[in-house]
Amino acid sequence: MRILYLLFAVFFLLFQAAPGSADPIFPDTAECRSQGNFCRAGTCPPTFTASGSCHGGLLKCCSK
Repeated sequence: MRILYLLFAVFFLLFQAAPGSADPIFPDTAECRSQGNFCRAGTCPPTFTASGSCHGGLLKCCSK
């Protein structure tokens, strides 16, 4: 029974952070999203063009 309490405590500690809170805020990512665009790894979908970079140059900022 004690192992269940331990597992619950570990589970709680691992998943207590809010989604996305572990991602650092990069200036280029904030600028991309403030303009209504989105970040994507790889190429942008059809009808979107790469207008910059995100996450310190690792991703592309896709815009209409």
